[in-house]
Amino acid sequence: MMGVRVICVVVLAVICHSHSLAAPPPHYGSARSQENDCVSRSRQQQLFTNPHNFSVDLRMPGVVPTGSDTYLCTAFPVPTSRDAYIVDFIPHASMDTVHHMLLFGCQTPVSTSSFWDCGSVQGTCKDEASIMYAWARNAPPTKLPKDVGFQVGKNSGTLYFVLQIHYGDVSAFRDHHRDCSGMTLRMTSKPQPFIAGIYLLMSVDTVILPGKRVTNADVSCDYSSYPIYPFAFRTHTHHLGKVVSGYRIRDGRWSLIGRQSPQLPQAFYPTSKELTVKYGDTIAARCLFTGEGRTTKTYIGGTSGDEMCNFYIMYYMDSKHAVPFMSCMETGSTELFQRIPAEANVPITVTPGHMTAMMHMGHSADDQDDRLQLPRQKPEKVLDQDSHMEQVSSWPESSLQLGQVSGLALDSDSNLVIFHRGDHRWGANSFDSQARYQQRSLGPIQQSTVLVVDPAEGNILKASGRNMFYLPHGITTDEDNNYWVTDVALHQVLKVSSDGRDRTLLALGEAFKPGSDSGHFCQPTDVAVDRQTGNVFVSDGYCNARILKFSAAGRYLTEWGAGSSDRRRRVPFRIPHSLVFLPDRKEVCVADRENGRIQCFIAESGEFVKEIKKEEFGGEVFAITYSPAGDGLIFAVNGESPYRSTPLSGFVINYSTKDILDTFSPNKKEFKMPHDIVETRDGSVFVGDAGSNLVFKFTAEKLHRSVKKAGIEVQELEEMETFVQSKMKPVHNMSKTAAIQEKQTVAENAQTQPVVEEEKKKSAAKPGRPETVLPAVITTLLLVPLLLVVSVGGFVCWRRNNRGEVKSEPSSVGGILGKIRGKTMGGLNLGNFFASHKSYSRQGFDQLSTEGSDQERNGEDSSDSENEEYSALPPPQAST
Repeated sequence: MMGVRVICVVVLAVICHSHSLAAPPPHYGSARSQENDCVSRSRQQQLFTNPHNFSVDLRMPGVVPTGSDTYLCTAFPVPTSRDAYIVDFIPHASMDTVHHMLLFGCQTPVSTSSFWDCGSVQGTCKDEASIMYAWARNAPPTKLPKDVGFQVGKNSGTLYFVLQIHYGDVSAFRDHHRDCSGMTLRMTSKPQPFIAGIYLLMSVDTVILPGKRVTNADVSCDYSSYPIYPFAFRTHTHHLGKVVSGYRIRDGRWSLIGRQSPQLPQAFYPTSKELTVKYGDTIAARCLFTGEGRTTKTYIGGTSGDEMCNFYIMYYMDSKHAVPFMSCMETGSTELFQRIPAEANVPITVTPGHMTAMMHMGHSADDQDDRLQLPRQKPEKVLDQDSHMEQVSSWPESSLQLGQVSGLALDSDSNLVIFHRGDHRWGANSFDSQARYQQRSLGPIQQSTVLVVDPAEGNILKASGRNMFYLPHGITTDEDNNYWVTDVALHQVLKVSSDGRDRTLLALGEAFKPGSDSGHFCQPTDVAVDRQTGNVFVSDGYCNARILKFSAAGRYLTEWGAGSSDRRRRVPFRIPHSLVFLPDRKEVCVADRENGRIQCFIAESGEFVKEIKKEEFGGEVFAITYSPAGDGLIFAVNGESPYRSTPLSGFVINYSTKDILDTFSPNKKEFKMPHDIVETRDGSVFVGDAGSNLVFKFTAEKLHRSVKKAGIEVQELEEMETFVQSKMKPVHNMSKTAAIQEKQTVAENAQTQPVVEEEKKKSAAKPGRPETVLPAVITTLLLVPLLLVVSVGGFVCWRRNNRGEVKSEPSSVGGILGKIRGKTMGGLNLGNFFASHKSYSRQGFDQLSTEGSDQERNGEDSSDSENEEYSALPPPQAST
């Protein structure tokens, strides 16, 4: 019996499918519009676009299934006696009618009749069948990489295509219409250097117990063939599957091939990153199921009431070693899967918007959302100093699949903690006019709402917070690594253990009861904790306007409202949205969202300290965090204002001076609703976006400025000025103008020095430049121009003194330098000077004036290598 069962399961593997209740997108049209074309497309059609390329249309011949869970097949001969290659699959089906669709390749089909029932023992092919394509849930088309194709025809062993369609619910045919679903193959007769294939991992013996929250189906095999290069993956389960993940294991290291919810359109999605699978590697997959809602055991099988666990890898190989189909059905060892990354145990949230976007675009919902947004103006860099916050576009290495990201924090190990809303969203109907939550019938969020993520690579380390929250908002951690969170639907502040057991250690406020006394909140937004005293500060909130202070045990201590240096003009909070505790200053700062300002208070008494309000905020400040570095840095993000058009940005603010030091935003995708921000010990900044359901990472990058000025390196100019100054030192009767210019030169040199040193290192690292030549070149460039400048300057002064055109000055070298650099002479243009001498070319000197040479540049005359230059810092902006 066991042998028969395994054989049956293997047969079912090649008829894997999935089920869905979501409506089809307009992209595919209705089932009826496709069926109207059934007569003309009921058999194989060919369209030749040029001598090499052609299309083949494969359709069902107008069938009517007789019952639910019917599998029907139809066969088509490969339309050429030569070898050909499939390079594109275009599905023509609707999930209203078709549960799933598979394309097989084989030498001899089971039948050559117009169609047959292939869900029974009869099957699809008399010989071994190779899966070439799979479709379900209105998945978009699949396009293969360039120079890659599925080989069919004469030498491939594939002489027939067999199209198999699973019709799930026969009630779709109660009007007795006929179905001609199928697909179009785009093909070429040009030999492809790489041949595509499918590797299928599937579980054959998983049993899902009724009511059990989590059941894992683990599959793994050692790979023992020529190298394959995965480029796409597909996941497949039925109703109970929550996430399917596939990996390559090499030297104990797990590398993600792909991870996706099987409840999304079951297309072939691009792999997470480029990798190779070679001899000696292990390929593994895990399907995560839940038995909640079931009253009986669920087995692996071919009906909608059964389950399946399949992970497909679409790969290519060198054509000399091509294998079109491989499979793995071995149960993975418990010891091996103890080391599987934590992400494989985290269900992926599927929202209607996510579903629609992926069905239309074949990309993530985030990409779809970006295309729908109007482009925003990129914010200007406020400070061009030593570094600038730049997005790490490669983070996270694999998609985290988040809901609305409402809060961010750091745990005691400096790991990133993400608080998100799973499949719940805050919408117009979430609350009534009294701020009472109206969607309690949805129950708490079933997904893990708290994810601990590696800040370096973005891998999920731990997941918790299931069935606890309704609308998460703010989060922070305390000295014992407990989570302090706010839930605007519950109107509560909760202290939750971080050990994964989801224990509520303390609850402030009454669940679902808004209020404004010391025992109630009204949509509280955030929490801050003094790690030394354990005191807790709460910003409350959307319908209150206050900050409350509690002891570590939850005892109410005090509260206060907005502050002002002028008590007669105190403006109340308008949504105190984000809190941060300043441990070095013992202060609490709040992002007063709708007032577009940051206010800070003494933590002990609530006494007002300062306010930071900038035009660049655009009237909205959503979140803040703090770093004690330097004079103290506040990191903030703004939000869209209905009254102003201001770019959404992150800000780095000097706490002491209130000056904006830097602004930053993503390089590719734009902020939509940046909702929280946190800074790590190494200076990385993370921004959680509730609009795009993403977390962005930024790091401080050195600005790459050109250190050339009109063809002369700053290093050379600096050394020339230093040489002149050294000649000036014995002279005590220096003019006032020359003294001022010397101070400016020293200041400019001090600012330029780090860039010069960096350029020196780059120059030293360049191969093929003899070290003995450089001093001679520098000496020539420095001494000859210097002597000429001094001589001409002395000659000019002597002539003017003799003619009595100016008042007499001490004829010192300092006075000469003062005149050369001073505005009274209009600036001596070295380009004009050197152009009059045969040994020098004018090229490169036209822009170099001794007046402001470190600050001015003619952009039209600059070469490509001189697009940036070192500039003096702008004066600090006035704060309000």
